[in-house]
Amino acid sequence: MNKKIYIIANWKMQLTNAEAADLAEILKNERTKKQKNENVELILCPSFTALAQIGEILQQDSSADNYRPRNDILLKLGAQDIFYHAKGAYTGEISPAQLKELGVTYVIVGHSERRQNQNETDEEINQKIKICLENNLTPILCVGEKFEERQAGRTDLIIIRQITKALQDIKLTDEQKIIIAYEPVWVIGSGQAVAPAEALHAAEVIQRLLPEFFSSAEIKNIKIIYGGSVDETNVNDFIVPGVLDGVLVGGASLIKEKFVPLIEEMSNKI
Repeated sequence: MNKKIYIIANWKMQLTNAEAADLAEILKNERTKKQKNENVELILCPSFTALAQIGEILQQDSSADNYRPRNDILLKLGAQDIFYHAKGAYTGEISPAQLKELGVTYVIVGHSERRQNQNETDEEINQKIKICLENNLTPILCVGEKFEERQAGRTDLIIIRQITKALQDIKLTDEQKIIIAYEPVWVIGSGQAVAPAEALHAAEVIQRLLPEFFSSAEIKNIKIIYGGSVDETNVNDFIVPGVLDGVLVGGASLIKEKFVPLIEEMSNKI
């Protein structure tokens, strides 16, 4: 039985609304040319300002909470962040209800750029995961070490600390899931991914940690993926179904000539 593989495109603050719409249109049309492969789930995460327009392009099927191009291949809409209160006087924030209204089903939580630039804490990340799950949104939890932490041999400790704090008091129902993205900070945007063996080791560290928080039934709803300088030339090095079940793609997801071949490589593998 084939396992589902996730491709998550994090467009960060790189595209205007018009550029994001053009790229989404291209990706939708490219997917309609290919044979249907429901084992690959493509999740587009544009800026907040582009969510509504991208949702329209992906042709929302509200009855299924999914987006379907003309040949019925599923595409999903994701957000790059969320606030941990349902509503209130929180200038500049965005609520789960606002995201769901736009058709969002996935949310990136705890990305290293937010940890660094917005001083996001492990406690805030924990609250964001909880609010996602309470509102039937799937959190994509990002964890990973900085270069100096890797040099000091602390990679495993950093991953364990971040996950332990992020998953505190989290329980999953049969319908809920969590994606954990191992994304070493020091390779983001560098053009040089980690050795596949290092990514596998990190995934195994995460897998060994999960039974401390979840039952065996809950663990089945948790997927681990890799992120950090993934492109069409190395993506298959980071797909090991049941261990690494997908990729979080940054720079390569912004370029049609890189992202379309990346999707094809993954689709052909499973």
